[in-house]
Amino acid sequence: MTRAVGLPVVALLVPVILTVAWLVSPLGSAAVGLTAVVVVVLAALGVAAYISYQRTEVVVSPHGIVERGFLGRLHSVARRDMADVLRIDTYRGDTLETVHQLFVVDADGRCLFRMRGTFWDDQSLDAIAEVLALEETVRSEPVTLTELRASDPHLLYWFEGRGLRG
Repeated sequence: MTRAVGLPVVALLVPVILTVAWLVSPLGSAAVGLTAVVVVVLAALGVAAYISYQRTEVVVSPHGIVERGFLGRLHSVARRDMADVLRIDTYRGDTLETVHQLFVVDADGRCLFRMRGTFWDDQSLDAIAEVLALEETVRSEPVTLTELRASDPHLLYWFEGRGLRG
């Protein structure tokens, strides 16, 4: 994931930064200095985002799940609260490309924990039901986020699957 996102971002930003530096150079050293400060701040934010991404982890045991999210927040779910593992493929935007999604749900079907194939490999997704000794339901047909919102709104975040009309 780091190479897939980081390298294109750097490849796009370097020419832009060099162009901005060239454009502001006639304005004097203050403008060049300000540009350098902005570049350093953006680089520091990029490094902080990379470190946060590297610290993201999920620990699964027969007792439950502990997740450290991108912003460092810890979220834990006890095994006794879990009822099922649900695997669904969802379409990416308006394409035919799909993304694997894994949901650990409670007895009412509410999402307790979620993993997206965008960030996690298939082996990690496959291990969840086995380690937790939960029944795994795999839906065979991919769905759009709008269809998933209609059939299972409790699985998605409030902002997902909403079109421009809401």
